[in-house]
Amino acid sequence: MTFEKLGLSPEILRAVSDQGYTTPTPVQAQAIPMVLAGHDIMAGAQTGTGKTAGFTLPMLNILNREHAERGEASHDRKGRRHIRVLVLTPTRELAAQVNDSIVTYGKYLSLRSTVVFGGVGINPQIEKLKRGVDILVATPGRLLDLVNQKKCDLSRVEMLVLDEADRMLDMGFIHDIRKVLALVPKQRQTLFFSATFSSDIKKLASGILKAPKLIEVSRNETSHQVTQVVHPVGKSRKRELLSQLIRTEEWKQVLVFTRTKHGANRLTTQLGTDGIEAAAIHGNKSQTARTNALKGFKDGSIRVLVATDIAARGLDIDQLPHVVNYELPNVAEDYVHRIGRTGRAGNTGEAMSLVCNEEVKLLRGIEKLIGKPVPQVDIPGFEADISVHVEPVKDSGRVQQNRRGGGSRSGQRRGQQSGGNGGGGNSRRRPSRPGRRERSASKD
Repeated sequence: MTFEKLGLSPEILRAVSDQGYTTPTPVQAQAIPMVLAGHDIMAGAQTGTGKTAGFTLPMLNILNREHAERGEASHDRKGRRHIRVLVLTPTRELAAQVNDSIVTYGKYLSLRSTVVFGGVGINPQIEKLKRGVDILVATPGRLLDLVNQKKCDLSRVEMLVLDEADRMLDMGFIHDIRKVLALVPKQRQTLFFSATFSSDIKKLASGILKAPKLIEVSRNETSHQVTQVVHPVGKSRKRELLSQLIRTEEWKQVLVFTRTKHGANRLTTQLGTDGIEAAAIHGNKSQTARTNALKGFKDGSIRVLVATDIAARGLDIDQLPHVVNYELPNVAEDYVHRIGRTGRAGNTGEAMSLVCNEEVKLLRGIEKLIGKPVPQVDIPGFEADISVHVEPVKDSGRVQQNRRGGGSRSGQRRGQQSGGNGGGGNSRRRPSRPGRRERSASKD
């Protein structure tokens, strides 16, 4: 299937083609026709599956068609455009990313969008809203600030998108979400995206969706484009191993995840002491600091970006080659979101986890979630035995058992083939870049 068969306008197809995309991802192939048909949808799709384009493309198509039909009727009494689509996201980075996607795919349309979030001055955002927009992308807190100041009118919203709804609940936005729901019209189209379908998520969805179409794509599955490997290492030697890998492998761009903000700051300082350019990004950083860190990481002036899970679903970096779990996440699903930062848009990527004995239980939880063991490979000089007796992990009808320590067999060293679907093969080598064949708009 190609994008041309999904019923999108020539202007949008042209913008998609400009990005080099020809084939929709599974979530796009399912979601786009449903949204164009006016259905509410409940989509289970995680990062890297192309879900942002899955709602952005049909949303733009609907707005553009109706804008052409209505003309001035789509404006308010003062001749300004009113907000017809509201997209709610949990983080600033994800809000900015969604708006970038709208700008990219709407480049040949006469629609206007803007993004609002906290951590920056509110006055420039008010000025943009005064000029009128068709699409507003927002985080809940800043949106409600603007509404309370009577600078934002949601009474004419025709489409509501909740992106990463599970993360919004995790971050405590449920009360803000309910306040927003009370401000938008009951007669609207609602698109609900979540990586997980917990009981809380189902309860929230049931209260806001009308006869929704269900889409489930690759929930809690890792991309086959991402090579996964675990390096057993003592807790006190993780920084040393990370620095060695960055130097010896000559990594130019690596995203490293820690559990805590303090841990991210500490590791950034330690890497700087080792002569490695690094910056931290987390919730305690100002928006300016976060923007500058991400900009430096993208332009190559910063070699290592150290992040907490606030960045796991909001960073969009073209062809990011390496992700490192310096510490495993407490929630197994976050592992999938973290490593989903690499192996995007048809590219390959490498995800490494530095695992100490205290994290064995977390590792087993991750392997249970993704349905397969992650190959364990010792780095010479850093060997550590993290194996425990665990239940076998089922993988495609077979039963596999993790090897003890992953590197105890003769000749099994980093750089050899580790086997397994999607994990460990020649994990020391930088992933090869595929040729420019058919690509999918899988950045989200």
